[in-house]
Amino acid sequence: MSGSTRLLVKMKHGTVGMGWRQPHYDAVLAGEVGASDVDFLEVHSENFFAEGGASLQVLLAGRERLPLSLHGVGLGLGSACGLDPWHLDRLADLVERVDPFLVSDHAAFTRAPWNGAQQSLMHAADLLPIPFDRVSLDLMIGHVQQVQERLRRPILVENLSAYLAWQADGASALSEPEFFNELCRRSGCRMLLDVNNLVVNARNSGAPPDEAARRAIDWVQEIAVDAVGEIHLAGHLELPDVVIDDHGSRVSEAVWQVYRAAIERFGPVPSLVEWDNDIPDLSVLLGEVARARQEMRILCP
Repeated sequence: MSGSTRLLVKMKHGTVGMGWRQPHYDAVLAGEVGASDVDFLEVHSENFFAEGGASLQVLLAGRERLPLSLHGVGLGLGSACGLDPWHLDRLADLVERVDPFLVSDHAAFTRAPWNGAQQSLMHAADLLPIPFDRVSLDLMIGHVQQVQERLRRPILVENLSAYLAWQADGASALSEPEFFNELCRRSGCRMLLDVNNLVVNARNSGAPPDEAARRAIDWVQEIAVDAVGEIHLAGHLELPDVVIDDHGSRVSEAVWQVYRAAIERFGPVPSLVEWDNDIPDLSVLLGEVARARQEMRILCP
């Protein structure tokens, strides 16, 4: 049994982590954050791709204090031009070095030919939505399997907050939950369910907060019970004409409502509070982690 497998067995019931970002590096390394506050730390994989250096030393030191989860934004699992071999090699090296208990990325495309030339690829530096159809599903299954074979472990794939959508062909079209159910069943991966993204998407389709939460809960009910391996919670920004998934505030009450429905359906899967912009004092972030723990204890005592 590998170290990561032992950790997963130990942590599978009711664990809640926090996104570990630079302003709170020192607090973790100084022991101001421990297992009584948070069960695991999540970092963005790409921030630690450099060979050696201070950032890797910070990560390895954090790994000695709390279990780590690696969450990526650059694999481009839905990119029709294929995965970037350099990116996959760097991720494999990092996984080998830190032995995270979870590895995840997004159901998105990030790479495409530049000016139509396959030999000149452009990276979008963003998470772009994919069509939910059979062609896209088959392509993503192949890429997920390629990653899993390279990393020698299953990965998690996250649903996006998206500000535009493809119009899939009627005969090939799938609903988004159908897409994820098939992806998990056929590739062996599991889903990283971001409940904030569901609410953001519903709000941007015109639904007020209560209706957005109801639509998101309906979405959750369509996902297979054994498909979800982690849940993400985050805040979003409400502007007059659009809702932005900025991870820059407390989790909204609508998102907490969807989170409770998700825990009721999927059980006490590992959950994580993300806060990537306007990062607050540590006490505020840990307060959100404590609330997630409390919500889980109430539903899964």
